[in-house]
Amino acid sequence: MDTLSPVALGFLGSLAAGLMTAAGAIPVLFGRVPSRANRDLLLGFAAGVMLAASFFSLIIPALAAAEARHDNDALPAAIVCLSILLGMGAVALLNERLPHEHFRSGREGPEAASLRRVWLFIFAITIHNVPEGLAVGVGFGAGGMEGGLPLAIGIGLQNAPEGLAVAVALLGEGYSRQRAWGIAAMTGLVEPVGGLLGASVVRLSEPLLPWGLAFAAGAMLYVISHEIIPETHRAGHQNRATLGLAIGLVLMLFLDVWLG
Repeated sequence: MDTLSPVALGFLGSLAAGLMTAAGAIPVLFGRVPSRANRDLLLGFAAGVMLAASFFSLIIPALAAAEARHDNDALPAAIVCLSILLGMGAVALLNERLPHEHFRSGREGPEAASLRRVWLFIFAITIHNVPEGLAVGVGFGAGGMEGGLPLAIGIGLQNAPEGLAVAVALLGEGYSRQRAWGIAAMTGLVEPVGGLLGASVVRLSEPLLPWGLAFAAGAMLYVISHEIIPETHRAGHQNRATLGLAIGLVLMLFLDVWLG
């Protein structure tokens, strides 16, 4: 692994994290689907992992990278704050402009009657998975194994319950077990695209490093706030979801300190 370039590591790391989506959806093939309460617990865990990764693996390194390049005390903080907002705004714009459909709230964005429903689902999931791949790629591109491995592990861990949630939702829409698993598995394969992009950008231009790290963090924070946490609270399982978030957050913090 030491002989691989950071860009190759970013691609492979985000690919491994994306494949965990398929692994998480495997229970639907055998009829062992967790209850809604336990699914909300798992999604809360995913939110906690992403929240910790956003701060400890992306925002703090972004501040350190900006401080290394600028003497002005306020400028590094301003760069990181602006990049976070740009990341959140970019995903919000995609969420508004791309035709897609959420599992509960229905169709959003421009009308796209000719698109089959399954592709609307895939568009929605793609919006939410690309930032994760971007974050892994930026981590590897910026810091090699030490910078990217905690993110790849953490995002891989949160992808498993996400894949299960997607597959179970598709089962509820009338899809067969095999097709629900297959679609959930495919949604994870967009992450290597984001990983390759993130790793390539920060390797090609070092001044973009703090911007790239914080942008990826902002994209992830938008997904947490707009999609994951509201979904975990929708059915009245807030206590389980919050417990999952706490476990995911401290586990990711431990992994980041231990592996990073």
